[in-house]
Amino acid sequence: MIKRYANSALVYAVAAMISGVFYREFTKFSHFTGKTNLSVMHTHYFLLGMFFFLILMLLEKSFSFSGKNTGKVLIVYHLGLNISGFGFLMRGLTQVWGTTLSAGMDASISGIAGIGHILTGIGMILLLLKIRNIDITKK
Repeated sequence: MIKRYANSALVYAVAAMISGVFYREFTKFSHFTGKTNLSVMHTHYFLLGMFFFLILMLLEKSFSFSGKNTGKVLIVYHLGLNISGFGFLMRGLTQVWGTTLSAGMDASISGIAGIGHILTGIGMILLLLKIRNIDITKK
């Protein structure tokens, strides 16, 4: 599991850097100077992606908290984080392009990001519950 956490941290670090460069260059190319949700993709992928998995890696190395269902919980977490990222991307692109959205389309994009946040939250809570049950007297 340590290797899996390290690999996840690396993937999210790369995703964070790519999203940061995309935000900067895309808004510059589009001559956009306002606020856009593209800016939060970078920080979400760094904090909820890279840092989160680096912390899990250290906890796993110290306490071996992962069990048989940890993989399923990680899938929920990964899906949630990336669905949120997709929602940020869709919202940010429409903001930069100045697209007028119908009420239904606006709600759909918000719903996508909301579902992603819910899944991320569920995954995080389940992982924290696993960590809470660590018997620190074993090591």
